[in-house]
Amino acid sequence: MDATRTIAIVLRHFYLLRGSLTRVVPLFVWVAIDIVLWGFITRYLNAVAKSSLDFVPMLLGAVLLWDFCSRVMHGVTTAFLEDVWSRNFLNLFATPLSLAEYLGGLVVSSIVTSAVGLLVMLLLATGVFGLSFFVYGLLIIPFLLVLLLFGVALGILSSGMVLRLGPAAEWFVWPVPALVSPFVGVFYPLSILPPWMQHLARVLPPSYVFEGMRSILAGGAAAPGMLALGATLSAVYVVLACRFFTRVHRHAVYTGLLARYSAESVS
Repeated sequence: MDATRTIAIVLRHFYLLRGSLTRVVPLFVWVAIDIVLWGFITRYLNAVAKSSLDFVPMLLGAVLLWDFCSRVMHGVTTAFLEDVWSRNFLNLFATPLSLAEYLGGLVVSSIVTSAVGLLVMLLLATGVFGLSFFVYGLLIIPFLLVLLLFGVALGILSSGMVLRLGPAAEWFVWPVPALVSPFVGVFYPLSILPPWMQHLARVLPPSYVFEGMRSILAGGAAAPGMLALGATLSAVYVVLACRFFTRVHRHAVYTGLLARYSAESVS
């Protein structure tokens, strides 16, 4: 694996962003809207609630963490879709570029753009609504790591789906975080879910992050074993997603799908 080729993929997407305001603005506008909306909701709940519970770290913190995971996933798929929209696959894979180098470039591009969104969310949540990450302690680092890996896995899996089904399948990609969120307990404990949803939650790494977050805010401590399990699951999913993408790419090359890739190809 040649790191310079991975950096070349990252530079390609940097030049795309640098030359297009319509690509730069969404990096921070939608996350800013989410933080502002949920920030005022938490202020309202704090004003009308008769308990001492502070909704800012409970709800606004959950929104920030889940938005970060969603941004990572969408960052990978958007970088991939740039090559779909420009019909650039044959140009890329006619070079010595390997799949590992290509996926590495997509992931690094996503991490950079997601970090921009995370910074904007932190500035708004801290400066305007008083959210402090110090309440989570050093565990915020493994929290973000688990969500980063899971977002990468979802992004690579979704990119593989589009590669297999064609560009029209991109509409299957955008709702993925919304479909996953009810199962991982972003805003509520997993104990209120029906048993079948709880079973699914146990194999989804973000559920361990949000359960750990609520445990800390309730005055307890996040179980290190649960976070380690979440990180392990996320890493496994990244490997499985890469294997899925590799198999789909091999199929696309073998069947000639890559050469006749078009906006109408859904099969």
